[in-house]
Amino acid sequence: MGETMSKRLKLHLGGEAEMEERAFTNPFPDYEAALAAAGLTTGTSEESGCVRTQSTTDEFGLPFHHDGKIIHNFVRRIQTKIKDLLQQMEEGLKTADPHDCSAYTGWTGIALLYLQLYRVTCDQTYLLRSLDYVKRTLRNLNGRRVTFLCGDAGPLAVGAVIYHKLKSDCESQECITKLLQLHRSIVCQESELPDELLFGRAGYLYALLYLNTEIGPGTVCESAIKEVVNAIIESGKTLSREERKTDRCPLLYQWHRKQYVGAAHGMSGIYYMLMQPAAKVDQETLIEMVKPSIDYVRHKKFRSGNYPSSLSNETDRLVHWCHGAPGVIHMLMQAYKVFKEEKYLKEAMECSDVIWQRGLLRKGYGICHGTSGNGYSFLSLYHITKDKKYLYRACKFAEWCLDYGAHGCRIPDRPYSLFEGMAGAIHFLSDILVPETSRFPAFELGCSQRN
Repeated sequence: MGETMSKRLKLHLGGEAEMEERAFTNPFPDYEAALAAAGLTTGTSEESGCVRTQSTTDEFGLPFHHDGKIIHNFVRRIQTKIKDLLQQMEEGLKTADPHDCSAYTGWTGIALLYLQLYRVTCDQTYLLRSLDYVKRTLRNLNGRRVTFLCGDAGPLAVGAVIYHKLKSDCESQECITKLLQLHRSIVCQESELPDELLFGRAGYLYALLYLNTEIGPGTVCESAIKEVVNAIIESGKTLSREERKTDRCPLLYQWHRKQYVGAAHGMSGIYYMLMQPAAKVDQETLIEMVKPSIDYVRHKKFRSGNYPSSLSNETDRLVHWCHGAPGVIHMLMQAYKVFKEEKYLKEAMECSDVIWQRGLLRKGYGICHGTSGNGYSFLSLYHITKDKKYLYRACKFAEWCLDYGAHGCRIPDRPYSLFEGMAGAIHFLSDILVPETSRFPAFELGCSQRN
């Protein structure tokens, strides 16, 4: 085997060692094993609706009742942990970068967290706390970036929503007006703006669709949305022609000269946004351009079920929302919703298996590259399938987060932020309380909410 070992096999064997280094071994039994321990099998008493006692459910590690409602003991553990983490977060934020206004690592992300806690609890105190944080971001807009997660579009969109919920319509409209003033620079094809979610056009499109979801249809007019969508499509067609991939991948995108696959910088995040119903991409474009492009990315899947970080990368190592199966899974689920083909759901389930095996990351508990972001893939799959296997997996990842800081994970650069740190874990834990309405921040639109 030595001298003649193939490059791909070397990468595969080397990748296995790195997998162990990048993720903790999952200590939890999977759903079927937990059912067996409880004396049940899938499709029998648990699935048929037989009433079981709370103590028995808890004893065997099943954190919900037969109807999918989270058991009382687990709810109380989560509520207690959220309160504890919020106190730690608020203390830590006293030394955070006062100039970082982004949703990704800055004050807008904290505003989004409190908006989430208001959605889950209907406690007005959280809404007012959210307002406090977004006010400081609106005073410090810098105009350098334009997206929801990393630019001015985030504070403006979140500010508009918070003011709307507080019935401060003038302030809300002012935020919307400022957001739309960014529009011209977004749709200009001569600009060097990328198309991806973190720093590009798809990230601005998210902000527009977020407003129409949270405030109401027509908050941003269809023509403004259409112009952004068209700019994204034309950019993808141009690169595809340049790379001579028009037949195989009609919409091709790159960032920093790499054709990334994942959700944050790559094609799966862009395709996900183009498939949003509120984006109103016409059926012909979806079928003739978006669908074959998705299928092109699908064929780059590793044998493990994971996906490469970029089209040129053959190393199976990253299992994050930003790079790998936890981001691609959202594209696949949306493709299943739009095109009604079982292959997309089947491959989303395969992504879920990868995340279950390799998703408890040593990088931490955050959303972009941590356990919380990976846990959201299970909640999203549960929404589509109603299969309690995925609710169970989400709850077990939440259980891991209940021991926040105890596993020896690396400390992120912004340890209290939404997408890298503690705020993200709190966001995920709060969604476990209401799994039927959970929403992955900045990557799920149109889910039912509490107002």
